[in-house]
Amino acid sequence: MITHFDELVERRSSGSAKWNYYPEDVLPMWVADMDFRTAPPIGRALRARAEHDVFGYAAPPPALAEALCARLERRFGWVVTPEQIVYYPGVVVGMNIAARAFSPGGSGMLIQPPVYPPILTAPDPCACTADLAQLVATTDGNTLRYEIDFDALEAAIGPQTTVMLLCNPHNPTGRAWSPAELARIGEICERHNLTIISDEIWSDLTLRGARHTPIASLSPELAARTVTLMAPSKTFNLPGLGFSFGVIADETMRERVKKAGAALSNVMGATAALAAYTEGDAWLEDLCAYLTANRDTLVDYLAENMPQLRTTVPEATYLAWIDCREAGIEGSPYTFFLEQAKVGLNDGAAFGPGGEGFVRMNMACPRDTLLEGLERMRRALATNRA
Repeated sequence: MITHFDELVERRSSGSAKWNYYPEDVLPMWVADMDFRTAPPIGRALRARAEHDVFGYAAPPPALAEALCARLERRFGWVVTPEQIVYYPGVVVGMNIAARAFSPGGSGMLIQPPVYPPILTAPDPCACTADLAQLVATTDGNTLRYEIDFDALEAAIGPQTTVMLLCNPHNPTGRAWSPAELARIGEICERHNLTIISDEIWSDLTLRGARHTPIASLSPELAARTVTLMAPSKTFNLPGLGFSFGVIADETMRERVKKAGAALSNVMGATAALAAYTEGDAWLEDLCAYLTANRDTLVDYLAENMPQLRTTVPEATYLAWIDCREAGIEGSPYTFFLEQAKVGLNDGAAFGPGGEGFVRMNMACPRDTLLEGLERMRRALATNRA
């Protein structure tokens, strides 16, 4: 039995954005930030680097690119070479740089809502349009599963569309898109000559038997039109260290992206990434098992105690996407649970069309914390019905 993720770590005194955003009586279960200590090899590597006491400009060591290539092949069967790697201080930064590179003003970006808000708003600074192809939810009792309407996806592409912003695995629905689904997306993008910018930050956090497939790994042709963005931040709870990487196989595309925005290197982020990707797999395996159990706990709790709510059963991520539209809540369910249950969730409306009436819940916390949040929500709904 895995027990080290059950530790309750006090975070308010650490300057945590997650824990200090709301008043102290609110249990924060919103932003994608885990309440677990990172893998021990990462902490050791950071402490050793800190003892050097010099933190000047730095370039990621060659060993890091080599470790990334080895890991991508080991986990996904994806052969990448070191020269295809570029570095950024975060996936959102990399996405915005790539979007600017391939989307002149007035062009369009193909997006599948409900989706991570920075993807939804990426067209704005480029003076581009958001060409939306909404995902379709199917229900099975108290659970939801999202699918792609491929006819709607293709219909959303206009003559001005140049880029598809893909979220794989998908946030907030938790879908780990299958190779067949990704191949069909790829066919559509090839037919319409779209560049694919693929946010794959959740690629390591797959749950019980699910597998992640990088879209660029499906064929050389897809690799030649894809910018893939990944990071250790969600996987190893390192978002505060500002490190991510991109994979761009095509040299012309790679140079175009580099001209659109300079890559920056965070010395501590690179140190943590190297330790994570060379020594963190055992910890990650335990984490995914714990998160799977948390997911199952949440699904079962809702079915037994709050059947008026429906939830996704995430294949990846640690995020539950909860449909509150039949719960008898007046107004925003986000506001209801914040004020009546003292649980801070994400407002589904921020995820675009299809998000109204939903909340997103972060399950990456000790199980006792998860159960406390669910029980607070149950009591609030019971009082609302009384």
